[in-house]
Amino acid sequence: MRRDHAPARNNAVQNKPNTLRIIGGEWRSRRIRFPGLTGLRPTPDRVRETLFNWLAPDLAGSRCLDLFAGSGALGLEALSRGAASVIFVEREREAADRLRETATQLAPKRATVLHADALAWLGGPSQPFDIVFVDPPFDSGLLPVALRTLESGGWLIPAARIYLEGPAKAGPPDLPGGWILHRSGRAGAVGYHLARRQPGGTGGSA
Repeated sequence: MRRDHAPARNNAVQNKPNTLRIIGGEWRSRRIRFPGLTGLRPTPDRVRETLFNWLAPDLAGSRCLDLFAGSGALGLEALSRGAASVIFVEREREAADRLRETATQLAPKRATVLHADALAWLGGPSQPFDIVFVDPPFDSGLLPVALRTLESGGWLIPAARIYLEGPAKAGPPDLPGGWILHRSGRAGAVGYHLARRQPGGTGGSA
């Protein structure tokens, strides 16, 4: 969620600099501050609301991973709505430090914030996650590499859900074999997608 996104529209809270709002769950309407780093913008409210409606049947008690975490909006929303735990991975130290402060205040036993490069971290020992949020900077070229590494590195349970963001003009991303595109939407310049892992499948669209 994190860099080079189009500004959120029709969102009075997110128009306040360096502030986001938790949409639902335990911390509903709570405002969260994040650093004023260039291009660092949370996923817009309406996109998060749609995403978490999609994820509602799978979220309670889930183990989540928020790669390229930035402000932490997606992982914090997951925790607010009943995820058992979230690991946040963010390479910008200032963003990671601020997110760690927030996570310590809200959910010290359920949140882990790591200051690390996402792809380098995925090269280490793996653990399976139920839900993964993948939203690298749009112009970085990291999205397909991250998806392949998640699949090949043992980071996903058999029925994992994977959320992806990218430029809307690029359309849905190519998915690893065994994944299907479960849901898609568009908000301005942002394309957002939910993939579902089905081992033994051939990938493609649902």
